This record gives sequence, C-alpha cells and structure tokens, in this order.
Amino acid sequence: MADRRRAEKRGHRAERVASILLLLKGYTILARRARTPSGEIDLVAQRGNIIAFVEVKARATQTQCLEAVTSKARARIGRAAELWMARRPDLAGLDWRFDIIAVTPTKPIPAFRITMPWPKHFYDAWRPDLTITGR
Repeated sequence: MADRRRAEKRGHRAERVASILLLLKGYTILARRARTPSGEIDLVAQRGNIIAFVEVKARATQTQCLEAVTSKARARIGRAAELWMARRPDLAGLDWRFDIIAVTPTKPIPAFRITMPWPKHFYDAWRPDLTITGR
C-alpha cells in the first residue's frame, strides 16, 4: 500500500510540474484530472484554438514515459476526451490534440543549489481512432 501511495504522490507532483510548464508556454489549464465515464484525463489545456488533452507520465527515462502510454490507454483517453468535449459545447469549434508530458528524475541546477523534475512536452503524440464530431 505504501508503494501505491508513493506512486500516486509522484504522479500528482508530475502533474503539477506539467501544469507549470504549460502555463509558462501560454496555455490555460481548463481541467486537472478530468473524470469521465471512460476514464480520467490528466490535464486539459487550451492555447489559441487548440485543446490539448495531456497525459502526464513520470518514469526514469523519456522512452519509458512514452511506452507507458499504451494503445489501450490512448483509446481510453480518446474516448474520455470525446465525452469531456461533449460537455463543453462552448469549445466545439476548436481543434484537438493529444500530448504527452514526460517527467524524468530531478536534474541538479548548481547555480541555485536545487534539483527539480525535468519535463519534456511531446506535441500531437498520437491520434486516436475515433469518429469525433466538430474536429
């Protein structure tokens, strides 16, 4: 049980880091841990006329983060995105994108004597096989 709590804490920290990265890039966070009957979306963000559905993964390497977003997870997130958008008719005319933010172990920043997680944003990381109206 302690391992599960540690993993959940690490995941929430990675989501906070990913949110900060998106905010610094000019995105507006529309939802965090958005729950739908099909599953949860880590972050939903908007910049301009793009809605980004973002899956956040914290692993030892970027490759492990990317591999953790399996085809089953991509399909689930795609269905969840479709349901989330159905609840937001005000966003119907916007384009969608599915991103991954990989958060790898902390990197030292000697000048400031701190360490911090290192996020990498992968834009348009996949396209789900869905028939999505308004896209």
